[in-house]
Amino acid sequence: MPLSELQQAQIAKLLTPLCHSPALARVADRLRHGYRINGNAVELFESRPAFRPPHHWEDHAVAKFRYVATRRVWRLYCQFRDLKWRAYEPCFESRDLGRLVAEVDRDPTGIFWG
Repeated sequence: MPLSELQQAQIAKLLTPLCHSPALARVADRLRHGYRINGNAVELFESRPAFRPPHHWEDHAVAKFRYVATRRVWRLYCQFRDLKWRAYEPCFESRDLGRLVAEVDRDPTGIFWG
């Protein structure tokens, strides 16, 4: 089930500042952050120039937020080396998406931003 317009507005409000922070402006030619919405999931990603050809940009997953409508909760996933999404155990589920976004931004385990 796709996310409502209200939920999409909330996502934009929470993730846009994370994707367009002043620190990123200084390295915009080498690093960009973005997000995409697909159904009930939101994927936060990082883009970098490809090694060959360098004018192409490659996206690398950072985090995935998935809304479970039946329970009205958001779940947070991280991607492991095998490129499979797994539950982020320290803070897997919350009714407040802002709490999960803050956890990704803070990244206490180093799994999201490295």
